Amino acid sequence: MTDLATLVGQQLMFGLPGPALREEDVRLFRETRAGGLILYRRNFESPTQLRTLVADLESALGRRLLVATDHEGGRVIMLGRGVTIFPDSLAVGMAGEEAFAYRQGLVEARELRRLGVDLNFAPVLDVLTERYSPNIGIRSYGKDPRLVARYGTARIRGMGAGGLSACAKHFPGLGAVPRDPHRTLPTISLDWPTIDRAHLAPFRHAIEAGVATVMSSHVCYPAAGDPPGLPATCSPRLIRGLLRERMGFFGAILTDDLAMGALRAVGTIGEAAVQAASAGHDLFLVCADLEAARAVFTALCSAYRENRLRDEELHQVQLLVT
Repeated sequence: MTDLATLVGQQLMFGLPGPALREEDVRLFRETRAGGLILYRRNFESPTQLRTLVADLESALGRRLLVATDHEGGRVIMLGRGVTIFPDSLAVGMAGEEAFAYRQGLVEARELRRLGVDLNFAPVLDVLTERYSPNIGIRSYGKDPRLVARYGTARIRGMGAGGLSACAKHFPGLGAVPRDPHRTLPTISLDWPTIDRAHLAPFRHAIEAGVATVMSSHVCYPAAGDPPGLPATCSPRLIRGLLRERMGFFGAILTDDLAMGALRAVGTIGEAAVQAASAGHDLFLVCADLEAARAVFTALCSAYRENRLRDEELHQVQLLVT
């Protein structure tokens, strides 16, 4: 029977601080049993070096890791000299041919798979509004929900055809976000009919297209009926109730980076992780801070041992992600 720490660890995805594997990196993954590795620019020097980095970590651990990266296109490319640099999504959306998005997904799947990547944190399915969006902008396919849905699902299908898992983000939609969640906790004040009609539509299409994962947002949506100051990350109403039950998504639900500034309003990073687990998330991301990564592991283990989180849900998660 798999022990609690291992089950918790399989839910965790962590980043590394640099391009070379250190003993403290191996120790972190060994102690927390983390099942996933997130790759960033700081980890990449060349394709050969990157493959060696991943292989060395897996060899030291004696197990396979789920390897992911943010490969959106445009300015959000982490492994730049090892892949084709496609335009940002807004430019792709204006090109007028969704077959371009499919071909992009297919090419990036082949390239990322050769680099050892299993999961791409893309496409961005946020729908822009007339309001200035400091965090999304050109990362979105545009203002038309139908266009965002068409291009996003075309790219998801292209990635799938190339053997790469996709991630629809940032549920339930960040296009109207007034401030950057990396720094502070924003609130989107749209009424629920607008969110339902315009901003959820691309996610519905992505689910129908078989997207493997969905990433939530660190943003408050008071129109959903949640109390003030509760981000989607910590909302059972939005994650379990809407995404899982009403929209019928049966893949893995990911948090965004738990070390973002937005979640400081929730409490410690450990408390945020426990609330995210209670809301219905399956995978928990900590992209840079090694001590924060340990804090998330410790907090989740304690919450399950103390029955603040239900053990049967932890076992159900493994059926989704293994």
